[in-house]
Amino acid sequence: MVFSEFEYKRPNIKDFSDKVDVLVAKINNAKAFDEVKDAIYEMNKITKAMMTDLEIGGIRYTLNTNDEFYAQEQDFIDENAPLIDEIGVRFAKAVVDSKFQEEISKEFGKQYIRLSKNTVDRFAPELIPFKQEENKLSSEYQKLVASCNVDFNGEKCNIYGLLKHMQDPDRSIRKLAFEKWAGFFAENEEKLDEIYDKLVHLRDKMGKALGFENFVPLGYMNMGRLDYTPEQVGVFREQVRKYIVPVCAELRERQAKKIGVDKLKYYDEGFMYTDGNAMPIGDREFLVGCAQKMYNELSEDTGKFFKYMVDTQLLELDTKPGKAVGGYCTFIPDYNSPFIFSNFNGTSADVDVLTHEAGHAFMSYCSARHNELYDYLFSTNEVNEIHSMSMEFFAHPWMELFFGDAADKYRYAHTADSLEFVPYGVCVDEFQEKVYSNPDLTPKQRKELWHELEQKYLPTRDFDGNEFMENGGFWQKQSHIFLNPFYYIDYTLASMGAFEFYGKMKKDRNSAWTDYVNLCNAGGSLPYLELLSLANLSNPFEEGSVEKAISSLVEDLNNSDY
Repeated sequence: MVFSEFEYKRPNIKDFSDKVDVLVAKINNAKAFDEVKDAIYEMNKITKAMMTDLEIGGIRYTLNTNDEFYAQEQDFIDENAPLIDEIGVRFAKAVVDSKFQEEISKEFGKQYIRLSKNTVDRFAPELIPFKQEENKLSSEYQKLVASCNVDFNGEKCNIYGLLKHMQDPDRSIRKLAFEKWAGFFAENEEKLDEIYDKLVHLRDKMGKALGFENFVPLGYMNMGRLDYTPEQVGVFREQVRKYIVPVCAELRERQAKKIGVDKLKYYDEGFMYTDGNAMPIGDREFLVGCAQKMYNELSEDTGKFFKYMVDTQLLELDTKPGKAVGGYCTFIPDYNSPFIFSNFNGTSADVDVLTHEAGHAFMSYCSARHNELYDYLFSTNEVNEIHSMSMEFFAHPWMELFFGDAADKYRYAHTADSLEFVPYGVCVDEFQEKVYSNPDLTPKQRKELWHELEQKYLPTRDFDGNEFMENGGFWQKQSHIFLNPFYYIDYTLASMGAFEFYGKMKKDRNSAWTDYVNLCNAGGSLPYLELLSLANLSNPFEEGSVEKAISSLVEDLNNSDY
């Protein structure tokens, strides 16, 4: 069966609720642990069925936001997802209140109790209408950004199409593409401000409904951050400012000299070489074939995994009208299938998808075969992104397949980009923390805040007089800020793990791969810091960890001829 044949059914909320109520009663009235155990396994089964319908419906909507049927189904999902959450909370509360805590922990692990408690603690019935409105606003943002259809030199381009032209060897074309790209956000500034302002105030009300001063504590709970705090994240951000920001400034200076410009502008940042960036040497079909060869040679397991993805048509890679922007990997439980969504644009980013999103997919493929519980399929995102980012580096030896003679150019650019991303990532995180700590900031004040943080973490960035961007409008392009509050520091924390794997690969590739696979197999069965320990990775909140993590990358970048 291929993905197009996967059956979609509108979720039956009442049926799900009735079944959960029976299981809750079974736990509450249990005389022996076996009754509780049976209820947990049955809940796992019906949760997987529910999530299967939700995932298939959501995927098909993002494939074509103009499809009337799936647009209606997405509206239904937006409206009812909070109700489904509330049903899950009823079951989690029964688990938390059960007198068989010790037996549950022994059978399913302590993490199951932790996750259940967090599910209960971050929910209240009064949140339901707020979440429904939040979902509608999130879909409105996605549809607005997906509507980009800009005329560029006779070609109709969406956002990703414009990004391709921002890597053109002709600087005037890069600048024009940047102006068109920035122009789309400037033209929609008022609407984007309106959507975000509503989202911020909705989320603030959610936090206060649970007794918090603002949304920040709830934001952390929603992300499953059970073993670290905003204060620890602040310590990490300061390490980034101290150790990574100066290195990135040097890399940008080196890049300006390399491409022959006096001062690097924003539209130059993605352009690394005067004879052009490393570009894939084939089309989509060619790249997927290269990826299959690479994964066959990387390990037996990765070869089987990627063949399954291709044979089952679980790679949706082409850019199409009406398709949602961005890329993601998700999992369809009842079909035991990962799914990769992207928008190929003919640049090296296409290859990144076949490593980054495939890293997510491989993890879920492994985790589903080692963890029966749906709750353990994925970890929190600061772990999930280690899987994806590390796979990008594990794939480095095969880049000749994709880029031919330009493979070394790609490897240098990818390594530099990975490091240069981190200051931007912590900039997004601090922006979100300050916005939600001060929800009544005006749209103008939010842009001023962003501009201030750009100066702190991205001091070399120059928008070449573009008024909208220079006034702090850049953050509006970042979908996570709208759709997934506090989901961004995860990428930077995960980068530290990926950078450590990079260093390990240089010393003992087999040992590094073993640690990586162990991390994938574990899924979300342990909390963040324990998973780091399992994979022999450092705690990024400890002083000196960031400097240690980046050392191998900095050494190779400094010694590279590129």
